[in-house]
Amino acid sequence: MLVEGRTVALPTARRGRRSGGPSGRVATTMAKTIAVANQKGGVGKTTTSVNLAACLAALQFRTLLVDIDPQGNATSGVGCDRASLGRSIYDALSGACELSDAVIPTTVELLSLAPASTDLAGAEVELVGVTDRERVLRAALASVAHDYDYVLIDCPPSLGLLTINALVAADTVLVPIQTEYYALEGLARLLDTIELVRRSLNGALALEGLVLTMHDGRNNLSRQVEAEVREHFAAQTYETVIPRNVRLSESPSFGQPIILYDIRSVGAKSYLDLAREFIERNASTHAQL
Repeated sequence: MLVEGRTVALPTARRGRRSGGPSGRVATTMAKTIAVANQKGGVGKTTTSVNLAACLAALQFRTLLVDIDPQGNATSGVGCDRASLGRSIYDALSGACELSDAVIPTTVELLSLAPASTDLAGAEVELVGVTDRERVLRAALASVAHDYDYVLIDCPPSLGLLTINALVAADTVLVPIQTEYYALEGLARLLDTIELVRRSLNGALALEGLVLTMHDGRNNLSRQVEAEVREHFAAQTYETVIPRNVRLSESPSFGQPIILYDIRSVGAKSYLDLAREFIERNASTHAQL
């Protein structure tokens, strides 16, 4: 695959690894952990983390949303007041508590949150002197892995130590890509980082897929970017495309995932479609494994 003039090879997630939840589905024994990452800001990373997690929960999968972005937008995006937090993901990373003590319920049934507090901003500096610093989040998540079907980690828009922790803790990486100019700028660097983590820290890490976001079908540029991404990453790119949508943009300010804010909106339909495709991709070869 060519990205920014270079060939990039990365293993793709094995489909059918998880089939969990109620309603007659096979119970899962351990959560599948997905890092939602892109070091380029403003691509819909947190929007995808929050709404995919909420839709998976709405589809009856026990889901944990982990916010390791010091900005804490995923935390506020599900209606949690950061100022009133007791424990947070920072406390779990610093060893002050077990992760289970920091997890709180949300207004979406079956969706739990490991929130980010303002203290998380200093975590990268504090982790530098910690032994096995790249595996701190992985160790914290191990204590709750049997309580969920899926764990989604909302990463910071950087490739710092918190994001490295997420990649080491994750089974796969989901990459949101904005369908605008420079959409592929920096993607090669992210894929290089994923490959480096895979070779040195997490040999099982794979690419879950690419999700096209902020798409405007009326715009020639959006269509051109979509075509380019699908040309280079045909198998890895989700069929579901997330459009630009006013209701989707409004929902974070009300502290609600889009399925609570406006279930009839195009944004809600798109993220439900994405969740269904995600489940289908992960369950499609379950019978063969």
